[in-house]
Amino acid sequence: MPPKRASSSKRKAAADSDGEDASQSTKKAKLDGADATSSSSSNTVQGAQPTNKVLPLDISFPPRISDCIRIATWNVCGLATSQKKGFKYYVEAEDPDILVLTETKVNNEPVDPSLKSRFPHSYWTIAEKKGYSGTAVLSKIKPLSVNKTIPGHPNPSIVKGRIITLEFENCYVIGTYVPNAGTELKTLDVKNEWNEHFTKYIRELDQKKPVIWTGDLNVAPTEIDLSNAKKNWNKTPGYTEAETTAFKNILNPPETEQLSNKFVDVWRQEHPSDKHYTYFSYRFNYRAKSIGWRLDMFVLSERIVDQVKMCEIRSEIYGASDHCPVTMEIEGPL
Repeated sequence: MPPKRASSSKRKAAADSDGEDASQSTKKAKLDGADATSSSSSNTVQGAQPTNKVLPLDISFPPRISDCIRIATWNVCGLATSQKKGFKYYVEAEDPDILVLTETKVNNEPVDPSLKSRFPHSYWTIAEKKGYSGTAVLSKIKPLSVNKTIPGHPNPSIVKGRIITLEFENCYVIGTYVPNAGTELKTLDVKNEWNEHFTKYIRELDQKKPVIWTGDLNVAPTEIDLSNAKKNWNKTPGYTEAETTAFKNILNPPETEQLSNKFVDVWRQEHPSDKHYTYFSYRFNYRAKSIGWRLDMFVLSERIVDQVKMCEIRSEIYGASDHCPVTMEIEGPL
C-alpha cells in the first residue's frame, strides 16, 4: 500500500509517495506499449530492477520446484482496474496454489468464472467504506478453517477488509493489508493498536502451528527497504520508529517474551543487501528512477524457513498495479 509522507507541502508529499487508496490519473496501460519488456530479458543493468511501466508482452516463469506449494501475494490497487491492465496474464503465468490479493477495493465478492475455476476456494473480506482496502485469499487447497478477524481488537471496522487467516493441517496462512498511519501520521495510533493486537494474534497462532504471513505489510523494515530513507524517517507512514520496532519485535521477540518464537522476513534473508522494491508510485516517473518501497513480503515462523525453496519479487510485473507481486515456493503439503 502506498504510504504518504507527512508534509506541509502537498506537492512535496506527493513527490515522495502516494496516499492510501488514492485515485490515480494514469492512462490505461496497454500490453503492447512502448515500455513493455519481456520477462526473459531486462532493460536494466545486472542486479537492478526492471523499469517497464506496463506488463511484459510475454510473461513466463521457471517451472515450480518439485513437491512445493507456490504462494503469491499482490497488492492490485483496485481489482477492477487491474483486470483491465492484464491482471489475468500474470495469474495464468504464475499459477499459484494460493493467491493473496490486497487493496482489492471491491464492494461485493466478484463473480469471475476464470478465477473460480482456477481457485475453487475463495475468501473475501470487504471494508465498510466503499471502494476502500479489501483483502482476498484464493486457494486451490481447501482450508480447515477461515478467520477474518483479529481476536481482541476493539474496533472491528478497522479490521474488516484487512485480514484473512486460513488454517491448514500443518500451518496457518495469514493474508493482510495492514493499515496506513495516515497523512502527517494522523492515524499512527490506529496502526499501533493494530500492531499490538496482531502481534499477540500471530504469536498465539504460532504456538499451535507454524505461520506464513504475507500481503502488503505496509512497513519498510530497514533503511535499505525504501529510497531516501533518511528523509522519510519518522515523517512518512511505513517508516517510523513505532512501526519498524513493532515489525522487528515480531521477528525477534524481546527478552521479556521468552516463550515467543522468532519469525523470518524470507526475501530479505535471501537477499541481505539488495535494494529492491515492491511499490513504485505512478507519479513523477518513480518507476523509471527506481524510487520505491519494499512493502509486500513473506514472514514465516523460523522453524519452517528451511522448507522455503524460492522467494522472489516479480519485478517485471508492473503496470497492472503500482505494486509488484511477490511469490514463494515452500515444501508441501501445507
